[in-house]
Amino acid sequence: MTQPTGSSRAPLYGFVGLGVMGQPMALNLARAGTPLVVWNRTADRAEALHAAGAQIATSVEDVFARARVVIVMLLDEAVTDTVLGRGGPAFEKLVADRIVVSMGSTAPEYARGLAADVHAAGGRFVEAPVSGSRRPAEGGELVAMLGGDRETVEEVRPLLAPMCRETVYCGPAGTGVLMKLAVNLYLDTTIAALAEAVHFAQRQGLDLETFRAVVDSGQLGSGVTRVKVPMLAAHDFTVQAATSDAYANTRLIADAARAAGIATPLLDLSSDLYGESVRLGNGRLDMSSVLTAIESRTDTAPGRSTD
Repeated sequence: MTQPTGSSRAPLYGFVGLGVMGQPMALNLARAGTPLVVWNRTADRAEALHAAGAQIATSVEDVFARARVVIVMLLDEAVTDTVLGRGGPAFEKLVADRIVVSMGSTAPEYARGLAADVHAAGGRFVEAPVSGSRRPAEGGELVAMLGGDRETVEEVRPLLAPMCRETVYCGPAGTGVLMKLAVNLYLDTTIAALAEAVHFAQRQGLDLETFRAVVDSGQLGSGVTRVKVPMLAAHDFTVQAATSDAYANTRLIADAARAAGIATPLLDLSSDLYGESVRLGNGRLDMSSVLTAIESRTDTAPGRSTD
């Protein structure tokens, strides 16, 4: 690979996409001393990175010109294609002789297609979708599921350490995101079930602090319950993982399941609830806002008393 231009601290590493997850992830890299150049479509999201010592690029092309390895953490497939110029002449120039590390949530076939396009342009590709929401991202406690050729994955793996407490190799491109879909199926249905349990306890007049203590004292207690039960009890939907993203993930999982002829009854019910919460205006609130969809069903149930 040719050596990109950079500062005296070269080689620089690139980071594109400073959203709810991307910003704390990049901050952990910068604070760990990783020489970093970053870019975001909304420029003010980069201010915290500048304060942490990262260099701010003027464009995505500037990032790729200065960094040999570039992490991409963008909202979805369409945004990723647009930012990278995929399908146009700029794409090959952008990714040639570079390693693209895709950490966003995508469909498996998209990851495989992007990997093929990057390789055809003379670059290399690693997928590294993560399990965890904003709080684990802030604490460097994410789990990355890695896909790609083993040699490139091992080259990239040390870069991920400040962001991730675990990095697990899953196989060739496409298997990392498939693994994330499997994990997210468990997560999405669990959050919906937890919201329903809190709703049941609350409408039955139980003390929710006592409910939390019982759950956390038993075998179902986890980092998820310790974070989400207080949020649900207080109707605090400060975003950790957005409802619209959770809904989009359920659709990705369902599509992958249908393509393989797999039934997902619990996922399908949960997806309906996340979709209802989005339609209630909660798309950019935390996914625990699924509670409002359950409440709405209770409040509009036929024959419900208004006393």
